[in-house]
Amino acid sequence: MIGLSKLIVCLTGMPGAGKSTIANGLKSKGFDVINMGDAVRAEAKKRNLEPTGGNLGKLMLELREKNGPGAIAELIPEQITTSDASVVVIDGIRSNAEIDVLRKIGTVKILAIHASTNTRYSFLTKRGRSDDPQNPETFNERDAREIGVGVSNSIALADESISNNNMTINELIDTTYKIIKGWIN
Repeated sequence: MIGLSKLIVCLTGMPGAGKSTIANGLKSKGFDVINMGDAVRAEAKKRNLEPTGGNLGKLMLELREKNGPGAIAELIPEQITTSDASVVVIDGIRSNAEIDVLRKIGTVKILAIHASTNTRYSFLTKRGRSDDPQNPETFNERDAREIGVGVSNSIALADESISNNNMTINELIDTTYKIIKGWIN
């Protein structure tokens, strides 16, 4: 078992790789899940901003510019520390600075989810969230923004990675669950 502290599993990857699908599937396995995008959406709601991709992207960048590169992770420590779960899954880590914030709270493991550009675009255009890209141009803009805040660095430093190009949802969730169980043991 990993120490006495909480295990914080950070899901990272490009938009549409499958992080939220995994996170939703892990809820049924008894893990608490915190979505980093939800933290930004909650902040947008406080500011009466419409939750479009452009608005949420600008807000994410603004928060990081004002409060540092770990700013989004600074929005969630209370959710982690008040969770009764011994494993908390963080959906949507985008930078090493966010990981550093979480390392102050518990034991952090990083799981990178990979998927091809075509697979990710297909997933995102079918997902139906207000901030999903409506065309290839907004998809590419979002990818560039994510790379700009450092997601490629967190992907590169992952403890494990999964390729989600030809997996079913159940295979993806089961593979992730086995990895996390290995970290626990």
